Amino acid sequence: MSDRNQKLLRQLGPYSATALVVSNMIGTGIFTTSGFMVGDLGDARIVLAVWIVGALFALCGALCYSELGVNFPSSGGEYIYLTRAFGPAWGFMSGWISFFAGFSAPVAAAALAFSDYLGTFNPALKQANEAWHIGSGPFSLKFGGAQLVASALIALFTILNCLGVKLVARVQNTLTGTKLLVIGGLVLSGFAFGHGDWGHFGTTVARTSTNPLPVALVISLLWVMVGYSGWNAATYVGEEVRQPDRNLPLALAAGTAIVMLAYLGLNLLYIYATPLEQMKNVVAVGSLAATNLFGTEIGGVFAALMAVSLMSTVNAMVTIGPRVYYAMAHNRAFFPAAAKVHPRWRTPVNAILMQGVCSILMTLTPFPQLIIYIGFSLTFFTVLAVASIFVFRRRPDWQRLAPVGLLFPLIPAAYILVGTATIVYGVIWAPIPSVAALATIVAGGGVFRLLEKDAD
Repeated sequence: MSDRNQKLLRQLGPYSATALVVSNMIGTGIFTTSGFMVGDLGDARIVLAVWIVGALFALCGALCYSELGVNFPSSGGEYIYLTRAFGPAWGFMSGWISFFAGFSAPVAAAALAFSDYLGTFNPALKQANEAWHIGSGPFSLKFGGAQLVASALIALFTILNCLGVKLVARVQNTLTGTKLLVIGGLVLSGFAFGHGDWGHFGTTVARTSTNPLPVALVISLLWVMVGYSGWNAATYVGEEVRQPDRNLPLALAAGTAIVMLAYLGLNLLYIYATPLEQMKNVVAVGSLAATNLFGTEIGGVFAALMAVSLMSTVNAMVTIGPRVYYAMAHNRAFFPAAAKVHPRWRTPVNAILMQGVCSILMTLTPFPQLIIYIGFSLTFFTVLAVASIFVFRRRPDWQRLAPVGLLFPLIPAAYILVGTATIVYGVIWAPIPSVAALATIVAGGGVFRLLEKDAD
């Protein structure tokens, strides 16, 4: 088979690339984490402030990634950037962590959130109602209706993604449009016709976290970073984006801006609709808000539509992740089978199937630990990727973007500073998932050394 037939095709336009960013961002975080943040922080105004800080953090990252994506318009994202900046070992570890924490774990988390929203109609599908579990606390494994439904959803989109990127793009565009209509409809109708109370914004509740408030703020920022993660999604399919020098920055900036507005509107609505005490530590917080605003029947309709919205998040990540492993395998930094492109469907089928199996296994993990594991891992490598700009800007042929150059190095430095502080606090105050993330990174380094020896 010729090299031409082994390559991915540039089939994604600006709308499809932006849709991937929006779908990859809007999902698990905004539909599940605000209730946990209320429990940790105890004050609606502080919760909103943390979401705004997270938005600015994500925008700084998106601007930096726009510059990186223009200069390296190929699939792979951080793997490409870190390999070029710091060497193949760091590139491999970023791809390795992408497999576990960047995509497989978020796919599992989004699928579990999907199950929780369906639990509005059948409580047996909620994560809290597992049939059995092994262990306790963060060391437990759970299995029940939620895990069965989540696994079925992952399997469905894994198979669909094997059948061709054009088909997936059409499905994704439809799901993304539905997601935005649901969010817009909920926010507008909620404030116009819903039964809420502006007094909720001035109330406080007893905190469930035993950490000091400054520490809880940083830990909450990890949750928010998971909510905003996905702003870099278009860089992972750069090899399949038409006119990447124009469409990649457009997709990253437009997608992030759309999500910022959607998240602010949703959080305002959650608090307007729900007393803080009732909101504490609830997973399906969107369903709860809709029920409070409109009653059980209309709330159920919105719960179903939010479940559909989470489907688009699962599909987006099932699409994007395998392109990272595909790029790595082409550089002999991942299992060679991941580089195979199906001759008919022109998709990296083996990479898609590997991720699907890993995601299904991860649905057994407790949801809060899964979220912190994801937030810690992703922040670690996006901080490194943003730091690579300082290396690349020394090159005479480097194409600089004006938004990043404005007051340089303020934008990348702000991202690095906030991200590093969050990582440090994560290790100190959320040690179990943070150490698990560090162990995954170290294991990636060990695998790289083994592969390097075999190559020699």
